[in-house]
Parts: sequence; C-alpha cells; structure tokens
Amino acid sequence: MEFTVEFYETEAGKCPVRDFLLKLKTSDPDDFAAVAAGLAKLRHRQYHREPLTKALSGGLFELRHVGKLNTRVLWFFQRGRRIVAVHGLRNKGQAIPSQDLETARSRMRDWLERHGS
Repeated sequence: MEFTVEFYETEAGKCPVRDFLLKLKTSDPDDFAAVAAGLAKLRHRQYHREPLTKALSGGLFELRHVGKLNTRVLWFFQRGRRIVAVHGLRNKGQAIPSQDLETARSRMRDWLERHGS
C-alpha cells in the first residue's frame, strides 16, 4: 500500500515546507538528505511509526531526524492514502514549541477547508 506525500500550499501559492527544505539543503545538506529520505519512506506504511514518525495530538504527526539540531516535518493523513506535510522546523529541544504546533494546526485546518476532509 503506497501513499503519496504532498506539500501544503497557501491560497497565494506559497509552499512553506518546500521553502523550509530548500533552506535546509543549503544550510545543512546532510540533514536535508536524511529528511528527504524520510519523506520518501513515508510513502510506505511500515514507516508510519517510531522511530521515524511519531503521532502528535489532533491528527498531526511528525517526521523526525535527530542531528546537531532536531529537524521535524509535521504532517497529517488525508483520504486516498495521501500525506500532507504542513510545517517544517528545527530546534535543540525534544518538545515542539507550541507556536509551531499552532502553525501546523492552522495550515491543516486551511487545507481541509479548501480541499475537503
């Protein structure tokens, strides 16, 4: 069973996860390669659990890569075996800052309102 991985786009056509990944590719190519490989693995159900991913609250999940900084891509499942990546972040701590969680939730709500649940 294969899934497709999509990136959230704003109504104006901006793609925050793609922008995050492009910056990461420039600033830390090794972490970028690990995160890109992780996103590719999400296409396969057996990777939808720890240590690669972890369930968060409210239908959100995180793709995790531990390096000099923890790199995360937050995403959710959608009908039709789709995964929608909504937010990317890097931080030193284990916890995801509440502001980043709210950004991801807001983008998830926006996506669901525009594309249906």
